[in-house]
Amino acid sequence: MPTALSASVVFLRIQDFARRPASEQARLRAQLEAVVAVTAAELAPERRIVLDASDGAAIVMLRDPRAALRLAERALEASSAGLPLCAGLNHGTLRTAGKKGNEGMAGDGIAVAASIAQFTAPGRLFASRAFRDALADAEPGEEAVLVSAGTFNDPGLRTHELYKADGHAVRRRSRRYALLGVVLAVALVAGGVSSRVSSLGDVPSIEEVMAKVPFLK
Repeated sequence: MPTALSASVVFLRIQDFARRPASEQARLRAQLEAVVAVTAAELAPERRIVLDASDGAAIVMLRDPRAALRLAERALEASSAGLPLCAGLNHGTLRTAGKKGNEGMAGDGIAVAASIAQFTAPGRLFASRAFRDALADAEPGEEAVLVSAGTFNDPGLRTHELYKADGHAVRRRSRRYALLGVVLAVALVAGGVSSRVSSLGDVPSIEEVMAKVPFLK
């Protein structure tokens, strides 16, 4: 039986993915898999679900908007290493079916996150009003890092009130994650991941990524 849940969604989109040659698509997809493996490594498997998308990946965070924001910020560090990632964050309702929860998952939570990611530039994130409100409920005061970016209309003429990360706050966070950024850059350069992010079971672990990069051991 399908079940409904409320969750935070990080949609990571590779800019202009469909327009790129097949060889470049394969390289960027492998780099994205490395980014997802590294950034999601600190989260228990039961706390997140990773879903493949035609132009990126969606990471569903079941109970932690703050962790979703932190994951998005870390993933975007990969843009400086040549992976043109754009991030959209939303908090909304999802419908799940299947034992792992990643079979037949759909809903407004994912659809809106994907739409939001279309408005951003590489290395940037936008978040919905619903996500900011969820962050405020979970971590009062933390929502201050998200400031108004204005309103945007998607192709379906739906209006979104969006927020962007405050630059000063992002720089402070970036200093905390400096070491992880180095690991991400090395993983991207190594480019040793070839499997697709098609389900939770297919997402490479951090150990698998590092095993393919001998000098990270």
